[in-house]
Amino acid sequence: MRIKLEKTLNFTKKTRNQKNIQFIIIHYTGMQSERVSLNRLKDLKSKVSCHYFITRQGEILRLVEDNKVAWHAGKSRWRSKQNLNNQSIGIELQNKGHNLGYEKFSKIQIKSLVDILRKLKRKYHIKKKNILGHSDIAPLRKKDPGEKFPWELLSKKGLSIWYSNKRKKSNYSNIKNRRDTFFKNLYKIGYRYFKINKYSKNDRLIIKAFQMRFLPKKVNGRITDKTLKISHLLAHKS
Repeated sequence: MRIKLEKTLNFTKKTRNQKNIQFIIIHYTGMQSERVSLNRLKDLKSKVSCHYFITRQGEILRLVEDNKVAWHAGKSRWRSKQNLNNQSIGIELQNKGHNLGYEKFSKIQIKSLVDILRKLKRKYHIKKKNILGHSDIAPLRKKDPGEKFPWELLSKKGLSIWYSNKRKKSNYSNIKNRRDTFFKNLYKIGYRYFKINKYSKNDRLIIKAFQMRFLPKKVNGRITDKTLKISHLLAHKS
């Protein structure tokens, strides 16, 4: 696997300990082109960056060394962690994103992603449950990598969690307090930015973030039977 160096100065200069790298966060650039994206990631005024950038042609660029903190996660939460920049490696995939003509990720792009994920997961002993999307850790403000990102494919390669339908069927339509049950499941999985026993106008955004990852063909922001079932299967995975 060939990795090309493409430096940016947008990172925290202090070196971090290897054991502090516990997460990988996957993003899309959400910009019109590779050139525009790289210019932003290298612009001191933007105050954003990533460790690795993968082009549509599958080329892997390294902008920040692994032992430095890149500025990609922003305000974020997952389980007990907040502002995940310090504990994570950020990977950007070139894609126009939802606002500029969201496109399917290219096969060669995903192949390169799988290669770099395998390398990083092995090197830093990262658990597959800690390979996340930006929308997982910041569901109120981010949609990337979005519903076209192949999480199920990654799970088959041991690089993501997924659910199994092998469990005995349950009638999820009979559950009385669907909302509380669903958000209890999400809390157990790792999602935050909600209160289990209190409705919020942000609920829909969090539901959609979950659906973009685990039910990408039915992203409607509603707790459907299938959405509730998947949350239960993931939360109670043995």
